[in-house]
Amino acid sequence: MPSDARTARPSPGVRAPQARAPQGRAAAPATTRPSGRPAPRTLEVPPPRRTRGGGTGRRSGGRGRIGFLAVVIGLVLAVFAVKLVWVQGFSGASTAAKARDARLTSVATLGLRGEITDASGVTLAASVIRYDVAVDQTLMADFHSSTTDVPDGAAGVAALLAPLLGEDPAELGGELVGDRHFKYLKKDVLPDVARQIRKLGLPGITVDQVADRVYPNGTLAGNVIGFVNSSGTGLAGLEKEFDPQLEGTPGVDVYERGLHGQQIPGGYEKDTPAKPGESLQLTLDADIQYAAESALADQIRATGASSGTVIAVDVRTGEVLAMADSKRVDPNKPGNQVGSLTPAISDVFEPGSTGKVVTMANALEHDIVTPTSHFKVPYSYTTANGQSFHDAEQHGLEKLTTTGVLAESSNAGTVMIGQQLSKQQRYDYLAKFGFGTRTGIEMPGESPGILHPVDQWDGRSEYAALFGQSLSVTALQAVSVFATVANGGVRVQPHIVKGWTAADGTFTAAPAAAKTRVIQPGTAKTLLTMMQSVVNEGGTGTNAAIPGYLVAGKTGTAQAWEAGGKQGITSSFIGVAPADSPRIAVAVILHNPRSSVFGGVVAAPVFKDVAGYALQRLGVAPSGAKAKLFPTTW
Repeated sequence: MPSDARTARPSPGVRAPQARAPQGRAAAPATTRPSGRPAPRTLEVPPPRRTRGGGTGRRSGGRGRIGFLAVVIGLVLAVFAVKLVWVQGFSGASTAAKARDARLTSVATLGLRGEITDASGVTLAASVIRYDVAVDQTLMADFHSSTTDVPDGAAGVAALLAPLLGEDPAELGGELVGDRHFKYLKKDVLPDVARQIRKLGLPGITVDQVADRVYPNGTLAGNVIGFVNSSGTGLAGLEKEFDPQLEGTPGVDVYERGLHGQQIPGGYEKDTPAKPGESLQLTLDADIQYAAESALADQIRATGASSGTVIAVDVRTGEVLAMADSKRVDPNKPGNQVGSLTPAISDVFEPGSTGKVVTMANALEHDIVTPTSHFKVPYSYTTANGQSFHDAEQHGLEKLTTTGVLAESSNAGTVMIGQQLSKQQRYDYLAKFGFGTRTGIEMPGESPGILHPVDQWDGRSEYAALFGQSLSVTALQAVSVFATVANGGVRVQPHIVKGWTAADGTFTAAPAAAKTRVIQPGTAKTLLTMMQSVVNEGGTGTNAAIPGYLVAGKTGTAQAWEAGGKQGITSSFIGVAPADSPRIAVAVILHNPRSSVFGGVVAAPVFKDVAGYALQRLGVAPSGAKAKLFPTTW
């Protein structure tokens, strides 16, 4: 063997590997490096097995799943993209609006009730804003303090709120704990306190505006004004009669609220202003009303009367200047009122001798008598049908003129004159003067009085009606008779509303009062002169005389029947001043006086005080000359 052809031997201790050829295949010839060392063996990787579908096993399955996920993600992204395009391009505005609407809250604002004032603008009734503080106890846990000095929750709210409400923090804290959604903490807080509480923005704490009706003059004209309930709705008097006009229209404030209900600065806000109600101006004069109420109260105490009424009317316009009733009402504290607040228009009574004025007007109109016609008047007079009527005090046969019969208030003489009128004539003039018919004054509860038809008069009523019995009137109807005579025979519908002031300050006067001629001007003038003798010629009404002014009037005393059949007395005086240039008519009615039953004694002095003050208040000049009176005797 050649020397250069050496056989490679394994190193000592190393066994040479035996190359095995796979079965059925020839062994590959061994190769050697040029250096004579054997070449390194190549690692053989078996080929991948094929799947039934011809794929490549694990690798092809992974690629399928990845593709599927890619498709799903693509679809999801496509849905989002479409939604985004839809929201931004098509429904963006409506979506934003819905989101905003979910944050909106609305708060009602108060439309204050209109005022009620007297003729010169003195406030008799007004509405003022009050503030009530309330809590939603379920929201106390939402309060989180921003400082270490104030704890979270109800204790922290109490610590901040108590100083403003003037409460003890511990006690207030107890009021804040619970599960009630609404509970008042304090009512009628001041506006400044309300602003400070709102500024705190405490969760669950609300400050609500409420309207409170106040009557600054207490009982003054309370029987006329009436009152409202806790909700501000009129329940009595003018407050009830004109509730729709006086009532305001609420407004609403809509704004975006935060998590705890606070208003979001710069957010959406829309304010629909509230509209105040109209203000009512009355014909009443607060000063004359006060004088009437005071004089009436004093006389009731002095005479022991059970009740009474004073009414003053402007004879030219029909305006009611005062309407005082002894049943005084404080609208601030109405309590449990029973019956009508205004007996002056709701309670009826027999007018008694004040009704003789209608008989005299009737007789003068029909030329049955003149002011100086002569009559021999006995104490008691018996009619053709056997009915006897007598005067208040016994006397012998008196020679009286028609004026004297009126001045002396003779029942017998009045029947002697009135019997010359037919029954229908008697009824017609009572009706013309307003008996049996409501005056139409703008107040609730007015009575029409009682005037039975002629065919219902019995043998006594047909004569008793001549001197104010067998019929009933209200105090307002009674004073209207005298106002008609004083106004030249023209009856002006009594009214108490002067006009209305709208929220914008526009004043609208009430419609002109209806006027009706009842008697001729000459008759009215003659009758007014006759009535002066009642006050000036030793008549029954001398206590009604007012220094410096001519006064015409008539006294009245009539039986009255009360509940349970008990008999009472109604005493009155109704007069006009100045008689030479009439401006006012005043009626004074007292029920069941104990000191005296005569109207000239108990009622006439009240007329003097009230009418005298009213003339000065209205600036009416004193009478220019002495009265030229008709003779009362012959």
